[in-house]
Formats: sequence, structure tokens, C-alpha cells
Amino acid sequence: MKRYIYFIISLLMAAPAFAQDTTQKIVPGRENSIAQQKKPYVILISADGFRYDYAKKYNAQHLLALSGEGVQAESMIPSYPSVTFPNHYALVSGLYPSHSGLVNNVFYDRERGDSYSMGDKQKVKDSSWYFGTPLWVLAEQQKMLSASFYWVASEAAIQGINPSYYYIYNEKIAIHDRISAVVNWLKLPEEKRPHFITFYFPQVDHAGHVFSPDAPETEHEVHFVDSAVNELNKAVKTTGLNVNFIFVADHGMTKVYRDHPIGIPAAIDTNKFKISGDGILVELYAKDKTAIQPAYEQLKAEAKDYDVYLKTNMPANLHYSAADDWHNRIGDILLIPHYPKVFNLWNRKTLNMGWHGYDPYKVKDMHATFLAWGPAFKPHTEVPPFKNVDVFNLVNRILGLKYSGKTDGTDELADKVLRKK
Repeated sequence: MKRYIYFIISLLMAAPAFAQDTTQKIVPGRENSIAQQKKPYVILISADGFRYDYAKKYNAQHLLALSGEGVQAESMIPSYPSVTFPNHYALVSGLYPSHSGLVNNVFYDRERGDSYSMGDKQKVKDSSWYFGTPLWVLAEQQKMLSASFYWVASEAAIQGINPSYYYIYNEKIAIHDRISAVVNWLKLPEEKRPHFITFYFPQVDHAGHVFSPDAPETEHEVHFVDSAVNELNKAVKTTGLNVNFIFVADHGMTKVYRDHPIGIPAAIDTNKFKISGDGILVELYAKDKTAIQPAYEQLKAEAKDYDVYLKTNMPANLHYSAADDWHNRIGDILLIPHYPKVFNLWNRKTLNMGWHGYDPYKVKDMHATFLAWGPAFKPHTEVPPFKNVDVFNLVNRILGLKYSGKTDGTDELADKVLRKK
């Protein structure tokens, strides 16, 4: 009987649905060049859904104290749509979602005849979905090693390159073990030591969605992240290295009217359109282009509690129109609910209390946190809101990397927050 039980347990542990890969991936044969060994160190930390005001709202004392010695931004403006995958990639590529190709958490690609979804691990690690040059790829191309304890697209070999050290995303590895891994990376010999490291926390976003931004559960997770970052900061100090920390979020969070969501509009003919998205942004992809204008006019006529746009007439400041759609992945017709309304096209029984994805220029709650400290940063510096694509240029400046490709970011943030050399 015992043998039978052990056999069943072993089968369950081996089953793909239950297995999570918690092993560190190491790309062999890489070393820092002599020149790169002398460069600074950056740890880029993201706390998903950590709204711009959470640190003060919930008295995240460690984050406030650390950044009080460095840089605090009033807020950081996410790219549209203000959702997780596009904005994590915007931070490290310097490209708006429409330019990077990662236009939403879920979207349709007309040329492929296929859809991308952040929940599909095979799609997530397929590098052909991503354009641009994320920071770890840029660093590795210039003989500077990088490491990732999670970040969107870090599992994909973009331009054939992964970070030298990385993990497949899972939530099984305890925070103390994650911190130990970072310290171990920084204790490696100079030629093997990563100079750019990413680190990710999902907890605040989870709580904000399920319980709302104002819930005690969200406050608890803010304090968890605050404590963990303090532990990480102290542990890194034991290496004797002067490391620069940048603490960001991908977007904010807001409470929505979930009791009376918007259902599927009668004007949408699923025989003529493929529907992608839900909640805060619905995109319609025409199977026949002649169906676009009649459907648009009918939707405009019946629209209540939401706006209807053609891809050609989206607000220019969102950089989400036909003119910006470099990879032809934005829908032909877009439906955007009026804050704080949400769509429920698929008749889900329970909707989250907290949401993000709205226009960040209309809904301040979409704004994210930006804090920074370390030897590269000016002390006691406060900056006004800025676009998140500027973070790419900031990290490049600190690490001394060169980039000649297209970027939507500017040097304005770097100029304001970095010490002059």
C-alpha cells in the first residue's frame, strides 16, 4: 500500500499542472569584460500594483526612509493600457506597448492568426512575440552580466539572449531564498558577477485586485514588501558593494463599480469580429474589413458608460492608435469603459474589487511608484510625475551602456536624479 501511495504521489509531482520549475538557470561561458567589471550595480525592483501613494498611505517606513536619502517621485505614469505585461516591458525596453509589440496582457496577432496571453507559458517564453532590446539583453551584448529573479520576458531568449542567471516565474520560492540568491550573485568573482539585476513582487497587486486598494489585506502586503526590501537592502550591504536600488511598479490600482458591469454590446457580431480583452479594454479584430465602419457606427449609437474608438482615432497621447501600431496588433475597434465602470463580456460570476488599465492621464490611481537610492542618485531629491519609458535611459546612464536603437524615453529623468560624474 505504501508503495502505491508513493507511486501516486510521484505521478502528481511529475504532472505538468502541479510542477513548478524552481531551479536557477545559468547560461554557461559568459564573463564580464574587464571594462564592465568596473561599472556600477543596479537592482531594479518591481512591486506589481504598488500605487503611487501606497508608501505614504500605509506608512511603508523602510521604503520612505531609504528613498528619503535618495529620490522620490510624486508618481510615475504608466504606458497605456496600464496593465502588467506591457508596462513591465516598457520599463526595461523604453518602448510604448504599441511599439514593443506587447500591446496588452492578452492580444491577437493578425499575421500569425494567433493570440498571446500572459497565462500561456509557451507564448511567454517565445521570443518572437517581443520587439525592442530589454536592458538585460543590452547589457549582455556589451559583455556585462545580468540576472533576473523574475521580470516579464526574461524567460524568452530575445535576440537569442537570456540573462546570465534567471528563474522561471513561480511563487514557490520563499522571499528569504530569493534574497539569498541575489546576495550570492553579488558575491561571485568580478568576472562572473551580474551588474544588472531584476526582482519582482506580486503580492500587492493580488491583494488590490481581490480586496481593493483600501483594504487591510492590501496594507498588509505593502508592509510585507516594505520589510522584504529592507531585508534585501541590508543583505546587499554585507557584500561591501555600493549598489543602486530602483523601486518601481507597473501601474496603480483603483476601486471599481463591479455590481453593475457592462455586458457584451448588441452591436458586436462575433461572426464578423474576434474579441480580445475584457474589463478595462475590449479590442475587436475584424475578420472582414468592410464590417469595421458599420459596426463602429452602431456601437457609437448604442454606447452607454463606455467610449468607442477606431484604431485610427484613438487619443494621440495614449500612443495606441494606427499611427503607433508598429506590429499591427491593436484592434480595429476599441471599447473603453468610463471610470469606474468595467466590462464583463464573459459573464464571470465574481469580478475583482480593484482594477487597473484605465487611461493614466484621466485616472490618477493608475499612477505607479518610483523610488531610488544608492551612490548614483542625488540625495533628498523629489521629482514630478514622468513617463515610465524614461527608466530605460536612466538605467543605461548608470550602467554606462550604449544604445543606438529606437526608444520612446528621454534623458529628462536621468538628468534630474543622477549625480554629475
